[in-house]
Amino acid sequence: MKYTHHAARFAVATGVALSLSLPLAAQEITLKVAHFWAPGAMAPTKVIQPWCDKINKDSGGKLKCQIYPAMQLGGTPAQLFDQARDGVADIVYTLPGYTAGRFPLAEVFELPFMNLNAEASSQAVWEYYLTTPAVQKEFAGVKPLMMHTHDEGYVHTKEKQIKSLADFKGLKMRAPTRQTNKLLAKLGATPVAMPLPQVPEALSKGVIDGYLLPWEVIPSLKLHELTKFHSETDAKERALYSAVFLMAMNPAKYDSLPADLKKVIDSNSGAALVKQTGRTWDDSATAGRKSAEERKNGFYTVPAAELANWRNASASLYDEWVADVTAKANDGKALLAKAQALVKKYEK
Repeated sequence: MKYTHHAARFAVATGVALSLSLPLAAQEITLKVAHFWAPGAMAPTKVIQPWCDKINKDSGGKLKCQIYPAMQLGGTPAQLFDQARDGVADIVYTLPGYTAGRFPLAEVFELPFMNLNAEASSQAVWEYYLTTPAVQKEFAGVKPLMMHTHDEGYVHTKEKQIKSLADFKGLKMRAPTRQTNKLLAKLGATPVAMPLPQVPEALSKGVIDGYLLPWEVIPSLKLHELTKFHSETDAKERALYSAVFLMAMNPAKYDSLPADLKKVIDSNSGAALVKQTGRTWDDSATAGRKSAEERKNGFYTVPAAELANWRNASASLYDEWVADVTAKANDGKALLAKAQALVKKYEK
């Protein structure tokens, strides 16, 4: 019995020593992935989980994700960028625009009537980031894995159908970013800034009369049950608005990975992921819209002739953006021209 006891102790000690001496590549690494969506939303189910499954497969099971939806790691959506920078999370998926004015150069893709579809504009955003040092500086402190836009954003209201520019007057409307809030003001509404998770309660309590959103996220928040009217824009026209998303990793966590696992992260990030995610957003609209159709909500398509009035009312936002970033020692005109050219490049 004495021999058996010592043998067992030796085996345990040897096992611990071996586990400590194993190279990192042989150990399982769990990445903490944080985001603000409800678990069943499109982004977690169609983008985040498939990405996590892919890196797990490509790493032979060495890389795994522990996903924390709906800000389960604490804080607010506006703090997600800093959570990735500071290592609270290993990876975050967020909307940089939730922190108003912090990423002004990236906001160019959030100007009204800038984008036609998410697949093209997402690729444009990524190339803009990769080829513009000043934009890279905005995102210093994290390792961007991808940046993209969502598909067309539309106008959704609780009690009043929006058909013309005049219909915005007197309405309190929510939008996600600084540029879209400025857009609402130009259209005659009173903008109310708030992160996405706060929208259902704000709508039910009358804090807001409506909101700007693409279709994909509406069912997960049951906003179609709180909204009676939806005003879409002519499909041939550029989107009323879109917003820029960021998926980013804590640099220290990335640097701690062995070369083979860094390669797994790299090969599943960047241009291919950006294009695929943009297409996923474009494809999401039909399913998102279905929930509102089934409730027999009111739909209206704003024709091109009326959209021209909206475009004219908001045109000055371009000049304001140029002036804003130029005042920060950037060539605003050149950056705007570059962004517009990139969007058109990927629309071909």
